[in-house]
Amino acid sequence: MPRKNIRSFLGRPLIARSIDVARQSKLIDRIVVSTDDAEIAETAKQCGAEVPFMRPAQLASDNASEFLAWKHAISTLEEAGERVGGFVSLPPTSPLRCVEDVDGAIQLLETGTADLVISVTPARRHPMYNMVAIGPDGLVRIACPPKKPILRRQDAPEVFDVCTVVYAAQPQFILNADELFGGRTRAIVVPPERSLDIDTEFDFMAAEAIAERLEKQKP
Repeated sequence: MPRKNIRSFLGRPLIARSIDVARQSKLIDRIVVSTDDAEIAETAKQCGAEVPFMRPAQLASDNASEFLAWKHAISTLEEAGERVGGFVSLPPTSPLRCVEDVDGAIQLLETGTADLVISVTPARRHPMYNMVAIGPDGLVRIACPPKKPILRRQDAPEVFDVCTVVYAAQPQFILNADELFGGRTRAIVVPPERSLDIDTEFDFMAAEAIAERLEKQKP
C-alpha cells in the first residue's frame, strides 16, 4: 500500500491518529516522527509532531528493520545533545489504539521490571492445536506438537499475537540490543478490536469501518 501513512483515514492522514494518541498521553512529553519522505514529514508537522531529522533511505524501505530505525532515532537525538529518557513507538499502522494502551505500556516500563514492553492480543489460532505445517512429504502436522494430544482449545496454554499498538523501551536497551527479544520483554494485552494492524487494502477498509462505527458510538 504505497504512501499509506498519509492516506486519508476518515478524512485525515493515517499518521495523524498516532500523533493524536501521543498528544493525549500525559506520560509523553515529545512527539518525534522518523521518516525519509518530505511529504510525510510536512504532514507530521501539521499534525503536531516534530521532525528534527530525516531517516536514511536504507532504513525506510519495506524490508528495513524497524528496530534499526529506532536505534537511529535515539542515537541521532543523543548525538545532538538531547537526552532520551524513555522511548515509545506508535506505528501508524495501528489506528485503533487508545491512550490507555499507550499509558499502560509506559507505566509497566516505569516499574523497572522490563527493558521493553510490547503489545499483544489473544491469538485466534494455536500452534499446538489448530495451526499446521506441511512437511516435505506433503503431509500435514500440528505446527508445534505438544507432549500429549490437546483435544480442546481451552486446554492449550494461552498464546498471543504480537501487535503494533505500542512499544515502550529503555533507550539504552534499544541502542545495545541486537534484536527485539534480546532482553527482559514484558507485554500489555490489547483487545482484538484495538489490535488490527494495517498491511493490506482489506485491513485498511476494515480498520476504517471499525473506527467509523466507534466514532458514532461516542457520546
